[in-house]
Amino acid sequence: MPVERGSPNALTPTWLFDMDNTLHDASWRVFPMMNAEMTAYIQRHLGVDRDEAHRIRSHFWRRYGATLLGLMREHGVRAEHFLAETHRFPNLPRMLRADASQRAAIARLPGRKLVLTNAPRDYALRVLTHLKLLRLFDGVIAIEDMRQFRHLRPKPDARMLRHVLRKHRLRPARCVLVEDTLQHLKAARSIGMRGIWFTRYAHRAARRRRELPMERTGLHGRPPYVYARIGSLCCMRSSPLR
Repeated sequence: MPVERGSPNALTPTWLFDMDNTLHDASWRVFPMMNAEMTAYIQRHLGVDRDEAHRIRSHFWRRYGATLLGLMREHGVRAEHFLAETHRFPNLPRMLRADASQRAAIARLPGRKLVLTNAPRDYALRVLTHLKLLRLFDGVIAIEDMRQFRHLRPKPDARMLRHVLRKHRLRPARCVLVEDTLQHLKAARSIGMRGIWFTRYAHRAARRRRELPMERTGLHGRPPYVYARIGSLCCMRSSPLR
């Protein structure tokens, strides 16, 4: 892992960025295709029709926070197999959309920057490379890195967040999670991290994915465990630790 850029001090944060619907507009084409691939996977491997597969996928998302976890726990599906079959995306470059100004905003931030994503590493590296973002980050923490005691613990598992921070020698009070999903931000706050809620793509995501309804704050408020709410990465302060 490269050393932290700049001179470290008490107000220099380590930034952990979610990827899908934070660093790019995944709700445009990636998420619809990903949901279709997951539904098709359930159809093939559980022998159910499309409607039942969709119901199962939505149920697992609500209950476990991830379709994969439900398939692993209730049907013995191997994570590697599921991730490989549902994240191929041969036309990925044409499915990506992001604002170039966001790239400049990330580049200006002081301190170490990591990507923290529930996506598989190969897919994450492809996305970041195509968007010309990979060089801006000091590392990528993908779902393969979220195992603890042989159990997969993706976001929003607070145990995994603690484990990741210990592994990278990071103190929660010095870390800021930039994320579109409130459940993940709530977990981060529970271990002492600050969270920035990125809502730029939230309206489209809420329309297309109704598995996780918004909290009472809806799309217009800010829950108490969120430090700040932004619609553009350009709005981020150089240090939210003040």
